[in-house]
Amino acid sequence: MTRGNCPKAKNSPFAAGDVKSIGVLALQGGFDPHLRVFKAMAVDAAPVRTLDEIRSRDGLVIPGGESTTIGKLLVLRGLLEPLRALIAGGFPVFGTCAGMILLSKNAGRDQPLLEVLDIDVARNAYGRQTESFETTLPFTDGHRSFSVPAIFIRAPQVSRVGKIVTTLSTFEGFPVCVRQGSILASSFHPELTESRVLHDYFLSLT
Repeated sequence: MTRGNCPKAKNSPFAAGDVKSIGVLALQGGFDPHLRVFKAMAVDAAPVRTLDEIRSRDGLVIPGGESTTIGKLLVLRGLLEPLRALIAGGFPVFGTCAGMILLSKNAGRDQPLLEVLDIDVARNAYGRQTESFETTLPFTDGHRSFSVPAIFIRAPQVSRVGKIVTTLSTFEGFPVCVRQGSILASSFHPELTESRVLHDYFLSLT
């Protein structure tokens, strides 16, 4: 189902800076679409599964998928605490859908979380898989404003935003894209649209 119109990709208003490489966490979930987006942007991106592989990159994407499964795999691989410390120390990270849940402080249930982004989320708040939809969202970082196409698939809803978190985009009155320093997170899947603007925005944070 479509709610609004999703525009074609446009040139991004952001500059990627001196970014060299991006890792996409490839333990479970939709990591391939992110890799394809970065490839189309001529950005060096690779799947990462170990702490050394993550550290060898200039930033990390945590993709959509099953947040509980990804969290348990982080624990089993001994990655949860080291990755939490790495991100808390300023390592750039972009979480989409399940990635947002994993970054959050509270997801409303007992599951492994990185707890580095000061937000609370409600899982699957926008409906089941069959209720997935796409729309166009307003985006502003306080300096530039434009529209971002977005696809919601079993998406989390942000129920609380901490004082150090900036809301970049909202849908029906709730934040759906937020930033805290070098942490970027979205409830939706920008990687499934033709727009590259959020990936480019993330590169500007690295």
